[in-house]
Amino acid sequence: MTRPAVLVHRDQDLLAKAAAARLVTRIADAQAARGSASVVLTGGGVGTAVLAALAAAEARDAVDWRRLDVWWGDERFLPSGDPERNETGARAALLDHVDLDPARVHPMPASDGPDGDDPEAAAERYAAELRAAARPEDRGPVPSFDVLMLGVGPDAHVASLFPEMPATRDERPVVAVHGAPKPPPTRLSLTFPSLCAAHEVWVLAAGGSKAEAVRLGLSEAGPVQVPCAGARGRQATLFLLDRAAAAELPPGS
Repeated sequence: MTRPAVLVHRDQDLLAKAAAARLVTRIADAQAARGSASVVLTGGGVGTAVLAALAAAEARDAVDWRRLDVWWGDERFLPSGDPERNETGARAALLDHVDLDPARVHPMPASDGPDGDDPEAAAERYAAELRAAARPEDRGPVPSFDVLMLGVGPDAHVASLFPEMPATRDERPVVAVHGAPKPPPTRLSLTFPSLCAAHEVWVLAAGGSKAEAVRLGLSEAGPVQVPCAGARGRQATLFLLDRAAAAELPPGS
């Protein structure tokens, strides 16, 4: 796993703008090299703020949006269009404002989708979609995403991988999460093997309530106890923080 690099910005607004600019560059570079790019989105306050900052930035025109694949790291298993769904927030912040190819936008299934209220079947459906998109050079059941963004909770969870819960030990690409300590209790989530298939993993955190989770995520803690510590990219891992979230950084970070 790659050793994390830490970048600290003054506040959440500057963090969101800097992450948006970095994302434009990373997508444009991947498209120049291969003709297309892929990103994995996250929800939460910072994740959505990054997308809104990207929508407002003139630099967004450097991206060929028709050649971008959009995936999600986790989702609340709620009806389509529910305001609590990460997809709903992402569409309002960015996706509805750029010229994406609808066939290359891959939301996780909703509870009123083709599998109905069956999160296990929905997780397998998303895993099958990931398998279909993976290329031989990806060497696994999911694509090697160019950038995978993750928020982090005060309990150090990432995606919907909560400390000590079965999903942190699951090797399947996508799992249904039951009994999540943060509502809603039923969710879909990529697992560690899928998260760590990304070329770059970006952990986004703002606010003092995240400082302890960030400290643990940069420690040698195990991913079952501290999921944030298990999210690492193949080529790079970035912790993109504001000053408050960086208040308890371990020495040498």
